[in-house]
Amino acid sequence: MSSILPREVTTHNDIRLQAPAKVVPLTCHGHSRPVTHLDFSRITDSDDYYLISGCKDNHPMLREGINGDWIGTFIGHKGAVWQSRLSETASYAVTGSADFTAKIWDPQSGECLHTLQHNHIVRAVSFVPGNNPQLVATGGFEKKLRIFDLKSSTAGSTDSSPVAANGASNGVDTRCYEIGAGTHEGNIKSIVWGPDRHIVVSAAEDKVVRWWDLRDSQKAISTFTLDGPLGTCELNQVTVDGNAQKAVLSVAAGKTAYFFSGSAPGELIGKHTTNHDIVSVAVNFEEKKFVTGGSSDTWVRVYDLDDGKEIGLHKGHHGPVWTTSFSPDGKLCATGSEDGTIKLWKFTTGAYGLWK
Repeated sequence: MSSILPREVTTHNDIRLQAPAKVVPLTCHGHSRPVTHLDFSRITDSDDYYLISGCKDNHPMLREGINGDWIGTFIGHKGAVWQSRLSETASYAVTGSADFTAKIWDPQSGECLHTLQHNHIVRAVSFVPGNNPQLVATGGFEKKLRIFDLKSSTAGSTDSSPVAANGASNGVDTRCYEIGAGTHEGNIKSIVWGPDRHIVVSAAEDKVVRWWDLRDSQKAISTFTLDGPLGTCELNQVTVDGNAQKAVLSVAAGKTAYFFSGSAPGELIGKHTTNHDIVSVAVNFEEKKFVTGGSSDTWVRVYDLDDGKEIGLHKGHHGPVWTTSFSPDGKLCATGSEDGTIKLWKFTTGAYGLWK
């Protein structure tokens, strides 16, 4: 049984805000290589929320969402972790890696509950919506969108040896079925599941975003072709006073940020083209703002969602910003960079967390 092992990290929490207009982030150290992906949980019953990070150092990390304090490191992958996600209540974590596996973890103990074997690099993972998810979607360099059932007869095993459904060894786990076989013409880079548990979104390097209805999974129910190379594709949903607000799917591609309805498959509700390359984007629909990271500079840019004008520029990273994500209450934004750090930026007035 593996567990979360302590690791020496430092979170810079001694913040002195000199002027209201100056944005001073919390910097979370601990990773030794570029940060590839960030994901927040929903707000839990204890009024907390959590943040998980994927990294090329092979070791995803769990943190307190509001202040970035390190909780633990998941030990077990033997390759870069390209994507990491928490279930809605942070009861489970899932990670996809260059070691040809996806792993399911218990965030409380750090134990690896399941190892899902693949034939190539796993770039994208996602849980079905719900408090106790038993379905996981994966995708990557095989160009196959798979759904794994963790309740199947072999789901209790953490043995990573590949066993086919007919008993032969072919490098593919037994607990899965494929969605839209042969459809994706590029590596699957992101998978989004929810808020409708019947609808899964895949975004691939063929520059196409596809919506799938799992009740009829052979053909995409909607598609959208992007104008540039795909960056991130993420679902954004802020909770205000306990009520979930409108869900928005944000996609970064080339110099354009696309925004789709989270409930109506394929419905484009807005897009803005900027003067800069965009590799990551997150949106706070409640505040009418979106945030981007780029591959050609080290800055975090803030834009007005209505007119697309740049209204803020946050400096602090020392490498491209590959991943951006708003907290579930929308009051801070997390960014992950090539420099190996995570930064938390306050997006609210007044005191919040460690900002006084």
